[in-house]
Amino acid sequence: MLLGAVFEREVRFAPRARGLFIGRAIYAGSLLAIIATCWLVMTGTQSITSAGDTAHFSATLLRTLAPLQLTLAVLAAAMTAAVAVSVEKDRRTLELLLLSRLTERELVLGKLAASLLRVLLMLLSAVPVFAIASLFGGVTVPQLTRLFVVTTAAALAAASIATTVAFWKDTTFQAVAITAFALVAWVVAGEAVVGWFGPKAGEQVSPARAMFAALTPAGGGLASFLALCGGVIVATNVLAIYRVRAWNMAREARRAAQARAQAGPARQRPARQVWANPILWREICTKAYGRTIVIVRLAWLLLFAAAVTGVMTEARVDRPDRFAVAVAVIPIALASLLAVTALAVTSITTERDRGSLDLLLVSDLEPKEFIWGKLLGVLAVAREVVLLPLLLCVVLVGSGIASVENGVYLMLGTSLLLFFAAVLGIHIGLSYPSSRRAIAVGLGTIAFLFIGVATAMRIMVAFGASFELQLAPFLAVIVGGGIGLYAALSARNPSPAIGWASAILPALTFVGITGFLQGNTLQVLLVAAVAYGFATVALLVPAIGAFDLLTGRTTAGE
Repeated sequence: MLLGAVFEREVRFAPRARGLFIGRAIYAGSLLAIIATCWLVMTGTQSITSAGDTAHFSATLLRTLAPLQLTLAVLAAAMTAAVAVSVEKDRRTLELLLLSRLTERELVLGKLAASLLRVLLMLLSAVPVFAIASLFGGVTVPQLTRLFVVTTAAALAAASIATTVAFWKDTTFQAVAITAFALVAWVVAGEAVVGWFGPKAGEQVSPARAMFAALTPAGGGLASFLALCGGVIVATNVLAIYRVRAWNMAREARRAAQARAQAGPARQRPARQVWANPILWREICTKAYGRTIVIVRLAWLLLFAAAVTGVMTEARVDRPDRFAVAVAVIPIALASLLAVTALAVTSITTERDRGSLDLLLVSDLEPKEFIWGKLLGVLAVAREVVLLPLLLCVVLVGSGIASVENGVYLMLGTSLLLFFAAVLGIHIGLSYPSSRRAIAVGLGTIAFLFIGVATAMRIMVAFGASFELQLAPFLAVIVGGGIGLYAALSARNPSPAIGWASAILPALTFVGITGFLQGNTLQVLLVAAVAYGFATVALLVPAIGAFDLLTGRTTAGE
């Protein structure tokens, strides 16, 4: 059998059948809610008098939903594949799989196919929803077919890259961070090809450009893009199949050698002075996140160099293209938020999987020492991931694209979001006992907030001109977003503060979006400070105050 027992183990025996149905229902329902919101926004601000108006609505709707689905599919496929392999490493079960009678092909392709199951079912559930767009006119079945083919190919390629990286790297954070870097590099490479050779060449490289080309009546040159995705899929999986045992057996050999050296009469190492907070000392002064984390730092330096190049290129022209500047800045910001969240979550889940969390819980560490040690340790370990986006704000000011005032606002807002991502990761890592689910919820929450903001801005600009009239159509999305956030954040420790944070965060985000589109940058900063500042406190206080409940630790009096 090509996929073997790994795929059967992941799909048939894993207790997640209900989650597959719930995930599909939520995704299809969210798409229907977006379609209804777009229709209400358009009919509330414009008059529909002819078939041409409905056809225009259909085409604009498809160009709103397609980028949303592409982004979600690529991110979900990549992160699910990376986490599926990394969790096996953290739990030391990958060693058992390597010692079994499984072949390398069955191991690699089985993990890849199992991790893609959710994404493929998600795309399948979206087919009838996207078909609604064709009922308005202006959209044909071949356009929808090309759209789903491009989205599926990009998701398969992203998952193949993530699987290979996860088999290669030591820890979950390294796998997620390098996968995020690879995805951003893919987007940046596509835009570089557009700048050098024109839009037609960019359609052959960039998934976003290929997606928009699929929506045109002619269809564009999609054969080259599909061939590129096929080449990436084959090359990465062949590399993983041939190197999976060498990568992981060499790692196990190093661990065995270190264990023998510690057990034998080897030369004693000099004692190191531990800080007042031993958790913070361990996070910063030891190799808790792998020996080759320097690769992650080099990757972020490359992303920063590419972003600076894009910004400076636009700064030389008389009228800088806002879209080009956004392409240079937004990917590194999103990748940084995802990387910080992944590091924060795995700083907790890795301790639990390796059994060291139990040792920490029976020590005399206070909850605030543990939480602040982990939180500050995450920010220190990911210093390049945190500081480079802030330094990019300085570059925007120095190049003249942003004013000093807006640059300060942007830096403060970015700092707030990065700190919120770290606190969110710590909270979710403590709330979910399952490592895979904790990482999925953490990354999914950040992606939901980021992509939700982008989709809302697209709807506001594309379908309406009066922002005051758009509040009522967006109420359903705001309420649904609040319910989803509360369900994700209050899994184990529901509190009124988390409830209020989940309620006000989508509503204030809507207010911030309208302020940004109207040019009120100070209003955006103040609204973001209130919304995300309160949410950060609402997550941080229960993490310390209810530490025993979240971790299951019993107090001395019990």
